[in-house]
Amino acid sequence: MEWLQAPDYWLTRLVLERALAAVYFIAFLVALKQFRPLLGENGLLPAPRFLRQVSFLQFPSLFHLRYSDRLLLAVAWSGAGLSLAMAAGLFELVPSWVSILAWFALWALYLSIVNVGQIFYAFGWETLLLEAGFLAILLGSGGTVAPWPLVLLFRWLLFRVEFGAGLIKLRGDLCWRDLTCLYYHHETQPMPNPLSWYFHQLPKPVHRLEVLGNHFAQLVVPFFLFTPQPLASAAGGVILLTQAWLVLSGNFSWLNILTMTLALSAFDDRSLGLLLRVQIPHQVALPPWWQAAVVVFAAAIVVLSYRPARNLVSRHQLMNVSFDPFHLVNTYGAFGSVTKERYEIVIEGSADGTTDWREYEFKGKPSDPRRRPRQFAPYHLRLDWLMWFAAMGSPRGHPWFLTLVVRLLQGDRPTLRLLRRSPFPEGPTAIRARLYLYRFSKPGERRREPGWWVRTPVGDYLPVVRLDGDGGLRR
Repeated sequence: MEWLQAPDYWLTRLVLERALAAVYFIAFLVALKQFRPLLGENGLLPAPRFLRQVSFLQFPSLFHLRYSDRLLLAVAWSGAGLSLAMAAGLFELVPSWVSILAWFALWALYLSIVNVGQIFYAFGWETLLLEAGFLAILLGSGGTVAPWPLVLLFRWLLFRVEFGAGLIKLRGDLCWRDLTCLYYHHETQPMPNPLSWYFHQLPKPVHRLEVLGNHFAQLVVPFFLFTPQPLASAAGGVILLTQAWLVLSGNFSWLNILTMTLALSAFDDRSLGLLLRVQIPHQVALPPWWQAAVVVFAAAIVVLSYRPARNLVSRHQLMNVSFDPFHLVNTYGAFGSVTKERYEIVIEGSADGTTDWREYEFKGKPSDPRRRPRQFAPYHLRLDWLMWFAAMGSPRGHPWFLTLVVRLLQGDRPTLRLLRRSPFPEGPTAIRARLYLYRFSKPGERRREPGWWVRTPVGDYLPVVRLDGDGGLRR
């Protein structure tokens, strides 16, 4: 079946798989660094408690057999080691069936983490990584010919990511339609990066051009992914450039890097060969059993695509939703609405509970107005992102926040390692949280007084609290 073969996409597959493995490595590294204080046995939202409330069919995970922090470390280290070996190209040297098993193992290990991660893993880039990782299982390696249906399915995934994001914007906030959303977005996005301040200062006509360019890249260009070469490569190039612009302007975890990885599927070897001087080896056809597996696999993905495709054309489009517990085919989207003002929670501790209040400083989210935003993406600071959401509501709507306060009062070291600086390493007597309105400083303000932010007190987010005798909170 020659139509299953894509001999002009050997280099495409090689680069795509290496990049995907690198993203997997980052994801497992984040789990190694952050999962235990956030979701471990003594975490803010303990995974063992969650597992007692759900079934395997609802949230498939290896941890239904047993959860322990040691087992979590074993899973995360195994995933990190396996993905690093893949990114280094070691699995190009083994039989293809070994590569299939390795990609399946990566997907199963990360699925096990995501499905017990609760709100700390409820981001679109988690399901995007799982869906892309599942497609990679039968993609092949070494000298085998790339399977054409899977190349097309990677483009179908990229189409849903881009087109879904474009539609959710048109159907969402009015500012996307009147081209004013970027008057605010660079300032109010969850975690600005070192260049966000400069992007925010661009003239308003440039911001409107940014929005127009975004609409073109997300609503027009994706259709060209399914056209013959070189149009498909040109479409992939436009998506690469627009995603690179987003990488420069903000911290969005590995979402942009992974989307750029998917965009590689649009390029053939001739296009990539203009940039990468790689000797393409003699390729062997896929064995009959593999070809049959690809056909069944692709047919299953097409069937599972019905609900996500229907969601795209729905007036009530859902954003970043999985329609199956294995996250095989999902719907995507980003920033259907844009916040116009930025509120931040500032947590303060005191040794006596009445005076000398000192701030806890987070690694990524704005706190000290004089501190320049830092670059973290593609690494993901999960607690910092959730603090952005928490500022939009009350502590009651975010129970993990109250547990965070308890851990800070206890001086819990794993929790403190999630922060940049703690004024009370052994724990304060009392803690309070205050809400501030933050905005980027203007160029003239920065010249008079160095600082990247200007903040204005709004009020209390959490009143003064202390530990009670049972390890809870009291006023």
